[in-house]
Amino acid sequence: MIIDTLANMEFYKGLNEQLYKGLTFLKENDVASLPVGRYDIDGDAVYALVQEYKTHLPKECRWEAHYKYTDIQYVVEGSEKMGWNTLDGVVKTEDRPENDVYFFDAEGDHFVLHAGQFAVFTTQDAHRPGLAVDGPAPIKKVVVKVAM
Repeated sequence: MIIDTLANMEFYKGLNEQLYKGLTFLKENDVASLPVGRYDIDGDAVYALVQEYKTHLPKECRWEAHYKYTDIQYVVEGSEKMGWNTLDGVVKTEDRPENDVYFFDAEGDHFVLHAGQFAVFTTQDAHRPGLAVDGPAPIKKVVVKVAM
């Protein structure tokens, strides 16, 4: 897992070409003005999902992971609490392979992302997005899906 801002994106240039394409999309586009929806960056290899919703109470959020795609979760407006843990020791509760999402019972560490920050969750990470910081609040974020 990585937590950072786009100001440091050059650090990740040599890490993974597709990941860097996703970060470049976030930096070079006015993502705040994009409507909700899917935006292809490199077909199914790299694409962005613009989302707007209200953050949720913990009882409404599940731990999840993806086996085919790494997530870059970038907060455009608002703040969102997220959870993180490795896949070691978590218990899988539901498979949705057609959507590349797998749900888990887990515990983990939590952190808050504010506007302008991103988190990268690899295929080795369980994460729990969508958590309210001080109560449900509107958020706009972009989730860039990077095929691994």
